[in-house]
Amino acid sequence: MLTITHTHEAGTLIEGTTKGDGTSEVLKANGWRWGRSIASWFVPMSRDRMPKLYKIEGTATALRAAGFEVETEIDETTRSTADVEAAKIERQAQRVEALEAKAQRKSTVADDAERRARAAGDALPWGGEPIKIGHHSENRHRKAIDKAHRAMGASVAADRDATEAAERAATAAHTTGARYSVQTVANRIKKIEADARGTQRHIDGRREWIKDEAGRDMLSNEPIGATGAYRERLLTRLADQNDQLTYWRQIRAEQIATGKATKYSRETINKGDYVRYRFGWAEVVRANAKTVSVKTEYTWTDKIEYEALTDHKTAAEYAEARAAIS
Repeated sequence: MLTITHTHEAGTLIEGTTKGDGTSEVLKANGWRWGRSIASWFVPMSRDRMPKLYKIEGTATALRAAGFEVETEIDETTRSTADVEAAKIERQAQRVEALEAKAQRKSTVADDAERRARAAGDALPWGGEPIKIGHHSENRHRKAIDKAHRAMGASVAADRDATEAAERAATAAHTTGARYSVQTVANRIKKIEADARGTQRHIDGRREWIKDEAGRDMLSNEPIGATGAYRERLLTRLADQNDQLTYWRQIRAEQIATGKATKYSRETINKGDYVRYRFGWAEVVRANAKTVSVKTEYTWTDKIEYEALTDHKTAAEYAEARAAIS
């Protein structure tokens, strides 16, 4: 008996498989992956998300067609965003630790390989003496050259592996910081807001074409929204999205309070002011609802989101700053 399970914390997993039982081909074909650290097949990007029922049912159907007995256990209860983020940070810290340990091991291997390559090179005749064809030293000389060549190749490969491992460890160490960067947090809030609006639209529904009593097509008087189990799933999703918004808005509020993030808007920026973003200072042409339009050296203007601005000055303040520099 195979059991496909889903929880918000663990994601979608399958229990009961064994190596060589024929399940791997079916699971791979349906987008599953083998997780070495958890010793189980899993659906990628299913942790801390609503279950992908279409994938779960599709996998169960394919497994049954292959002769397996399959049952499913789905728990759609969500965790708080604070708990989800704390778990992500902990897992990332563990990953960084593991990668740093791996990088250290690879570095040790590279050092050993370099010593062996140096020793093999030192064993060669001094000054690049050519092989003496037919001499009793010919075979020994050829073997020494081959050994030095192989040792050097192993050293280069080991050094490459060590460098790659160190780069992966460094990248992983910056992942959490990047996830909480000012621009990333601002963009995430916008995306979740858009997703929540989409979920709400599905819940509320829309006017649809229906048949009246005479069998004629007509638009319904009221929007026809989601019903039954589908509606319940949408409500659960919306509650989770609202919880995410509460969490990330608090993070942004803290960033603003500590000066890490700015809080500009059309109420604080006017035409003729100057703003700074990643490409430097630019004059404001128009303050829009979500962006500012700025002059460029070309004939068109650029639109910059308020969250991407790092500084702001009035025209007088900007002129004074320029004069002080010159």
